[in-house]
Amino acid sequence: MTKATGGESVTLDLLKEKTAEFAKERNWEQFHSPRNLLLALVCSCSVVISLFLVLQLFFLMVGEVGELSEIFQWRGEVPKGLPDWKEEDKVHLGEELSDVLLYLVRLSDICGIDLGKAALRKVGLNAIKYPAGGKGSSEQTQQR
Repeated sequence: MTKATGGESVTLDLLKEKTAEFAKERNWEQFHSPRNLLLALVCSCSVVISLFLVLQLFFLMVGEVGELSEIFQWRGEVPKGLPDWKEEDKVHLGEELSDVLLYLVRLSDICGIDLGKAALRKVGLNAIKYPAGGKGSSEQTQQR
């Protein structure tokens, strides 16, 4: 856990709340299916990193994202909450999501980045880039 600029603790619950609020204000929830969010994560993994240790962690993380992708590979669109999934499939998904999270946490530590603070800052920057009040459209999301 880390402190945000305003003194509040940055927890996963806080980040979840902030990102959900951000998406809701822009009517982007309609685009945030598990598949679409995974594809956005995969695209984010294409960043070039130069330090050897960081590269190792990066490639391990990309491998984990690949394992995560396999879970969704042949399912097509799936509804929020995964109501038709078996409990064991949800547990497996949680394990793969945790692998990605743990590599992100480790990578940020190696790079000297306060991940909680960086994530909150990014939500703030996105709020400026994508002001609330729009109806949310595919054109709006393609501007990213």
